[in-house]
Order: sequence, then C-alpha cells, then structure tokens
Amino acid sequence: MNAVTTTTVLGGCPHDCPDACSFVTTVQDGIAIKVQGNPAHPQTDGALCTKVSRYTERTYHPQRILQPLKRSGPKGSGQFEVVSWDAALRDIAARLTAIAARGPDSAQAILPYSYAGTMGLVQGESMAGRFFNQLGASRLDRTICAKAGGEGQVYTLGGKVGMRVEFFAESKLILIWGSNSIASNLHFWRYAQEAKRKGAKLICIDPRRSETADKCHEHIALLPGTDAALALALMHELITHDWLDRDYIAQHTSGWELLRERALQWNPERAALVCGIDAEQIRSLARDYGGCLTSGAPAAIRANYGMQRVRGGGNATRLLASLPALIGAWRHRAGGFLMSSSGAFPVRRAALERPDLLAGRTPRTINMVTIGDDLLRPASATFGPAIEALIVYNSNPVAVAPDSGKVVQGFGRENLFTVVLEHFQTDTADYADYVLPATTQLEHWDIHLSYGHTDVVLNRPAVAPVGEAKPNTQIFRELARQMGFDETCFTEDDESLCRAAYGDAVDFEQLLARGFTSLKVPEAPFAQGGFPTPSGKCEFFSPSLAAQGQDGLPDHLPNYEAAGSSSTYPLAMISPPARNFLNSSFVNVQSLRDIEGEPILEMSAQDAAARGLVSESVVRVFNQRGEYRCKMKVSSRARAGVVNGMGIWWRKLGLDGKNVNELTSQKLTDLGQAPTFYDCLVEVEAVPPMGEDLLRVPG
Repeated sequence: MNAVTTTTVLGGCPHDCPDACSFVTTVQDGIAIKVQGNPAHPQTDGALCTKVSRYTERTYHPQRILQPLKRSGPKGSGQFEVVSWDAALRDIAARLTAIAARGPDSAQAILPYSYAGTMGLVQGESMAGRFFNQLGASRLDRTICAKAGGEGQVYTLGGKVGMRVEFFAESKLILIWGSNSIASNLHFWRYAQEAKRKGAKLICIDPRRSETADKCHEHIALLPGTDAALALALMHELITHDWLDRDYIAQHTSGWELLRERALQWNPERAALVCGIDAEQIRSLARDYGGCLTSGAPAAIRANYGMQRVRGGGNATRLLASLPALIGAWRHRAGGFLMSSSGAFPVRRAALERPDLLAGRTPRTINMVTIGDDLLRPASATFGPAIEALIVYNSNPVAVAPDSGKVVQGFGRENLFTVVLEHFQTDTADYADYVLPATTQLEHWDIHLSYGHTDVVLNRPAVAPVGEAKPNTQIFRELARQMGFDETCFTEDDESLCRAAYGDAVDFEQLLARGFTSLKVPEAPFAQGGFPTPSGKCEFFSPSLAAQGQDGLPDHLPNYEAAGSSSTYPLAMISPPARNFLNSSFVNVQSLRDIEGEPILEMSAQDAAARGLVSESVVRVFNQRGEYRCKMKVSSRARAGVVNGMGIWWRKLGLDGKNVNELTSQKLTDLGQAPTFYDCLVEVEAVPPMGEDLLRVPG
C-alpha cells in the first residue's frame, strides 16, 4: 500500500476584506483537505473567518463549473452545453475581432467588468489589463465599493493611509464607525477586544444594531447618511469646550478657521434632529473624545465603507478623517484614523497592466455602478458606441450592481455578447453566451495588498486546477494569442507577474519562505505632521477640490432619499452584507447558507406594528424602482424608521427571483462617482396569503 503524502502550502485570502489573511493549506495526495490561518503571520494569528476556513467546500463544490460552457437556451435561462476550450476561445476571439475591426474607436464597444471577486494583483487586473489595453476596449471605473471614502481620504490626509491596525490594542477610546467589525474585519476586532480588556471604551456608530454594536459599550444608531452631521456636531463641542490641540492644529493642518466656522453652525440639537438621535448622545461622545486630549489617552477611529455609500459619503469621510487632528490624536501610535491602508503599498500597476499598450489611444470610461443604464444606451456622440460585448470576471453584476431590474434588462439583450469567467453558475453566468471555468485561490499564483494592515501576502498554488479550470491570467493569455496579440508581455508567467507587482520594494524570497512580509511604515505616521497632501498638512480645506469648482470644505450633504422626506416611501433602507457571505461570494456554499437561513428584512417592532406586520411573514418591499419579496423579521437590530435588507443573496435564491438591489439606485456619490446603496427609501406591506402560494421556495 502506498503511503499517504501530506504537505502544507502557504497562501493568502483573495476576498474583499481588510484582513488579507495568510493561510496554510493542507494537501493530501493532491487534494486540499484543510485551510487554516497562518499562525506565523501576526495579523492572522492562526485564525480565519467562518467563510474562508471552509474554502475547500468552495474548491470542490459539486456545482463548480469545470468545463467551458456555451449558451444553448434563451438569455437568463441558464441553459448551456459543454464545449472545448479551443472552440470557445476561437469563437470569442472572432466575435471580439469583428467588433474591433469596424473602425478606430469601435473596440470601445467592448467592455471589461470586474471587481473584487479576487483582490489579487495578478488574477485581478494584470494580464486582463494588458489584454484590454492592447484591444483598446472601454475602461471600467471600478467604483462600486469604496471610491467615495477613498477620495475623501486622499483630499484630507493625502492618501488611503492611517494608523497601523495593531496599535488599536493600545487605544483607550475606539470609535467603530460604519463597520460591523465582527463580521467584516475580524482581526481588527481582536485588537479592539484586547484594548477593551485593558479598559478602553468602545463606541459603535451605525444605523443597525450589529453584532459589533452588541459588544461595544455604547451604540449610536444614527439615520443613514447623517454621519457628516454627527461629525460636525462633535467638532462643535470640541471647539466650544476648548478640547483642541491648538499646537497640532497650527503646525500640521490647513483651513482650520474655515472648518471652525462651519462646525460652529452645528450644535448638538441641530445634528440630533438630522441624525435621529438624542442630543445628549452627541455631547457624551464629545466628552469621551475630547477627554482623551485632556487625559493624554490615545483615541482611535476605525471607519469602514458602510458609512460612505450615500450621496455625501466623500464629505462624511473627509470630516471623520479630520477629527484626529483636532485633538492631536495622531501624536500617539494608538491614536488617529483608519479606513484603508492600501495607499501604503508600492504596487507597480503600470508594470502589471501595461497602459503603454494603448499606444496613445484614450478609450472612454464606463462607471460600473451605472451598468444598468449603460447597457441600455444607444450609440451617440456623447456616449460613443453602444456596448456590444461584455467580459465579466471577478464579479457578479446581475446580483451586486444597483437598480438590478435595469441590469437584468441590459444583460438580457440578444445583441449583447457576454463572456463570464466564473467558478459557479451565478446570476450573471445565467446570462452569458460563454462561461469559462476559472481557478480558485487554491489553484493559482497571486500576490496581495491589504486595506486593513500593512503586510504583503503571497499565494502559492496548493493543488492542480480541478477539471479544465484555468487561471484568469491564462485565459487572457490564450485569448490574446487567438486574437493575434504577439507581444512578449502576453507570455509572462504568473510567478513572474507576482515578482513584478512590487519589484525590489519587497523581499520576494521572504514571501516565498513565510507567505508574507511587512512594509516598513512608521509607528505613528503623522505624529509630526508630514501628511502626503500637496501642503504636507491635514487639509481641512482642499485647494484641489476648490480648483475643480467644488466646495473645498467638507459639509453634510443630505441623502438623495433622506429619511422622512417622502410620505410614499417613509422607510430608509440599508443593505448590509449577511454575516456568512462576502458580497455575493459564498452564497452557494451550503454549510454557510444553512447558517444564514434565507433572505430577510429586519424591521423594528414599532414600524411593523404600524403596518400590521407579523414577524416571519412574507412582505413586499417596494419603491419607484421595483419590488422585492422576502421574509420580514421583527428585530432589535433595526431602529425605527430604518429597515435592513440583508444582502447580497443571489437573485435566483430569492422568493421572487430578485434580491435587495432591485430597490437600490444608480445615483452617484459626491466624490468618486461611487454607489449610493444605503441612500434608498422604501415602503413595506404584507403579501396577501394567495400571493404566498405563487412564490418560489429557495433551493
């Protein structure tokens, strides 16, 4: 009998999470049997979230796509037949070549659509970027998650930079703002818990009473899109009580007098009316935050991207990022602000994506948030050619893009040629002309940055690709060859791409040996100022924004659909991610879906009683964009006036073949042209019993 061969391989989590964990895959006779957190990586500390710890279920899922598929039925039917790779690639290349050959700008009728299905620098936009640059296809503005907050940080701090996450363990006050850290930032939560055990106070600021809010000392349940008003009122109290580090403000900030004047217009009573909270909560928050200046204790803000998915999300982020400078919190390594650390990583994107292949061409840019409208636009002088071909990878837009009734209509066009690189037959794959089987993280090379810490993580393939699956990079290499792209850059292998991602800025041999390496970043990056802004200061007033004709000073911008502004749709709705999914990933992993249950709408007892609704009944959630049916749960997690439509379930698993994005809007944020998922008004009513009989049961 042959002995069993067991090995371990170092890898890294590819998913859209700040933690960017390093993991260890145990392989037995060529089969991955276990994925565990890397105990040698301090940020991971041997622990993975529930989702990724079950990663073998994803790789060996019985419904995984393992051969190329060609559509055999109507669009959206999910009917396919198996074809060979050669046949699929030949046909795809011929279709794209025919579109591109019509004229000098006709390749812009081809659009890539991708996002963070993998956060990897190699399986993301390396070979794909080269392919689309060589082709001259339309560019995609990848805004769907974090662009408003990202630009808010850039215009205030100079980049997506902030305090190091490990030093939250030493903070004495932590404001967790717009984040359900237990679900979406588990390893930060470990540091917050350590600080709590040492006597730190934790305050959660979030419309929903999340699992994180349950574990904090205090929860401030403000209305969606009112974070800027709360921040301005907090500044008002810091000013009127003179809880200000005047020396830090004078030396290391610009625009203080202007910000001071604006903040003084926002007393707690005014902000309380806007935020839907009690004025004393604002005063108490200010006492806690300002008190850290008088006591010399470090105060830290951990913001996440939930709070910037509204009309004024960029302005709100600017105000939050300004707060630490007012009390000199940056003087401490355990003080300051963190939303994203990704700006600290010296990624050589041009080396990976080769924009030089455009050879002087400047294709148009399509915003991924407005894909519903854009797929339905005819050719015009302002828009350019109609979109005729769509290549989707690392994304599931039919499920995740807003105003999904229009997205479905666009994807359903018979004259739209759609190719989807996927692991599973997602909602988007159902509308594809070709589905090409892609590898999972256990089967390919990749290299990662993080937006929650400052370590580079390397992923090595642990097992051979299952079935006929291929890495994204290899698919684009082979497609490039079919299209006659003979530049040598299309033959570069994945390990070489991993090495090119950072060049000499990181020690690749250390990555191979340990799976991770740490960037050399200061412990207290702005203790002496030195912000990476044009002025070198924390810019309360942004000359760059003013030069663009915008208000250089951050302000509260009410939601497009502000709570209480409509009698027809009186409820504000947010759609936070379900705890056991990651956006629309993992929805089809049965063990995780068993934990999550089914799509639900959380509603306060007060709002349910006013509508005569009973918990666990099927309800119709609707607005001017569409309607969605799901189970309603009376829950203390929902505050009065706000319902929580937990997402993002695949549409095909919904009671009526829809999900919560049937209701969300394609309107864009103030900065970054990002989505406004949490800027949404709805009404809710009972579904008549007869209607319940017509609903499909999730399967």
